[in-house]
Amino acid sequence: MRLDSIDLYRVRLPLVYPFRTAYGDAHAIESVLVRMQGVGAAGWGEATPWESPRYSPEWAAGAYSLARDWLAPQLVGRDIGSGAELQAVLAPFKGNPFAKAALDLAWWDLEARLRGKPLWQLVGGRSDRVEVGADFGVMETVAALLDSVAGACAAGFKRVKLKFRPGWEIDVVRAVRLAFPDLVFHVDCNAAYALSDLELFRALDELAPAMVEQPLAHDDLLDHARLQRQIRTPVCLDESITSPRAARQALEVGACRYLNVKPGRVGGITPALEILEAGREAGVSCWIGGMLESAIGASHCLALATLPGVSYPSDIFPSRRFYDHDLTRPEIELAGPSVIRAFDGPGIGCQPEGEVLAVRTVESCTVRPSTVSPSC
Repeated sequence: MRLDSIDLYRVRLPLVYPFRTAYGDAHAIESVLVRMQGVGAAGWGEATPWESPRYSPEWAAGAYSLARDWLAPQLVGRDIGSGAELQAVLAPFKGNPFAKAALDLAWWDLEARLRGKPLWQLVGGRSDRVEVGADFGVMETVAALLDSVAGACAAGFKRVKLKFRPGWEIDVVRAVRLAFPDLVFHVDCNAAYALSDLELFRALDELAPAMVEQPLAHDDLLDHARLQRQIRTPVCLDESITSPRAARQALEVGACRYLNVKPGRVGGITPALEILEAGREAGVSCWIGGMLESAIGASHCLALATLPGVSYPSDIFPSRRFYDHDLTRPEIELAGPSVIRAFDGPGIGCQPEGEVLAVRTVESCTVRPSTVSPSC
């Protein structure tokens, strides 16, 4: 299809309460939205590297600038027949998977809309029903966390994820295990530790979490492999998996037993599909992570979560879990205990409300073939 124009938006979505992780406390989430037009239709994509380069080297304002000045101008006016073609056009620009992902996701939504199919069907999903888990960041007290976990159990969630950082670690997890001896849970370290913390992870072994997510540095594979050989708990890689190549290398060296696949972090749906296939071939379980995206980005995550090989409840949340008002109507809601359903198509099945998007937009521009530089 020929891409006629690309609209870019940097948006800021206030959270209903701070989201506390090893990276610090977030009070709002910044995303890059893309509206890609071609053949009389439009598709939407979203990438959410957050406001500052703490989760990864990217951040929302930088991803927006890169997409505006370099990536989108390479795509407009071209005939792009597949996600692989789009990735090939962007390949000369090194790294920056979040910026590339926003464009790749928009292309997939546009393609699905033109075909009149829900995106989850286009990528080969099994069903529109997706199992999801409940996630809890660092809280004011352990008692507050235990109350929240009890609520998740009562609501029927099949697993719980606990943020894990210095000062909020083994004693907190021990309290959860004592209160909920049969609970399936895992911990997410967000790259806060080093191989020298081996004894901490051996102590974690005794509490039988389902996995420990990204315990070591955000760009590491080898130390994770060394850690995995010395603990019983499966290691899950998140931040370290930025591309299919990184995933293949992680699997080759035995760095993990789970892969968290986030379309924004790996460059879009196109590379995410490669990573899921690599995981299936290696017999390594995968699940779909999220970055607290609006319903636009979350809908792309839902599509991936319908695929074979996704065998652990994913990190995809109801809109009201983090936002008073999502960007879209309809919003994402639970369809039952621990289940969210992908929207009916075509495409991702939703798009931003114009008034809400205008209020939440920090900056925007349109890139067309006729412009030497973007119109901002």
